[in-house]
Amino acid sequence: MAERERGITIDISLWKFETSKYYVTIIDAPGHRDLIKNMITGTSQADCAVLIVAAGFGEFEAGISKNGQTREHALLAYTLGVKQLIVGVNKMDSTEPPYSHKRYEEIVKEVSTYIKKIGYNTDTVAFVPVSGWKGDNMLEPSANMPWFKGWKVTRKDGNASGTTLLEALDCILPPTRPTDKPLCLPLQDVYKIGGTGTVPVVKLFLGTNAGFNVKNVSVKDVRRGNVAGDSKNDPPMEAAGFTAQVIILNHPGQISAGYAPVLDCHMAHIACKFAELKEKTDRHSGKKLEDGPKFLKSGDAAIVDMVPGKPVCVESFSDYPPLGRFAVHDIRQTVAVGVIKAVDKKAAGAGKVTKSAQKAQKAK
Repeated sequence: MAERERGITIDISLWKFETSKYYVTIIDAPGHRDLIKNMITGTSQADCAVLIVAAGFGEFEAGISKNGQTREHALLAYTLGVKQLIVGVNKMDSTEPPYSHKRYEEIVKEVSTYIKKIGYNTDTVAFVPVSGWKGDNMLEPSANMPWFKGWKVTRKDGNASGTTLLEALDCILPPTRPTDKPLCLPLQDVYKIGGTGTVPVVKLFLGTNAGFNVKNVSVKDVRRGNVAGDSKNDPPMEAAGFTAQVIILNHPGQISAGYAPVLDCHMAHIACKFAELKEKTDRHSGKKLEDGPKFLKSGDAAIVDMVPGKPVCVESFSDYPPLGRFAVHDIRQTVAVGVIKAVDKKAAGAGKVTKSAQKAQKAK
């Protein structure tokens, strides 16, 4: 409650409502730079990102600047696999003059240019001028912006158009879920509830947040970033290391072998070493440019061998996408993003098997 009273979000918050078409869960992610790992936790669970940019003079410019949070959040959303995007141009009531068409067009042009560079197809992105404070174009069309003729998106799965932010949410395409894969649950939080025992709170890949009770496992043995799964069907295993394709986004110097920043992958937040720089590649085509580069700098793409500082479960992006993409943090900013190509799993790293699972195996 305290963070709400101060007008900020510290951890992710879930807000639910129902439209005429969908049950919508809003994952309210923090926008502050120091809380970016919590923002990543929220974003990694989303089917669609709603990027809210402030239209007020100075606010928008700060967010879209080289180190601004608008840029970083859009980039992280795309990297974490959120390919559907809606842009809400907020605080239109505070432009000069209020509800300025010119200001809106300036913002749309600049945001479009940036998200296109990241990888989004702007034809599929709905831009909506809104005022959350006044309610303009949130649920019903606003009389204050007669110049706005509505948004349109063009996509192979069906075109859509509308005027309000609510209509844009109703036009989100339901994603396909990898329901044929073995059960795999990255743990987001662990609670000790009286009379219940240890209760991890997890992200189900089917799209549902759920809690479950684990018997005979101490709360000390379970932590955020652990992965639970089926002990009989491709069980989660500890990674000794992994090979990844990374893109260096924003680092003030040079990155050499031995560099050890913090890596955010699914719910895990761990130190991880760049053990070997194997090759430098073209960031667009993926073609090899150089074997064994001595260093990497901003703008470079490379294949890198990485070694985690603590036990962690990750998977190749091709097998389990949510466990195979990551962001790299250092000096209070995202310095790189990447996808995992291959994982070297520890032979004895299958983790704990619960007593109930052991009994089930013996009974067969």
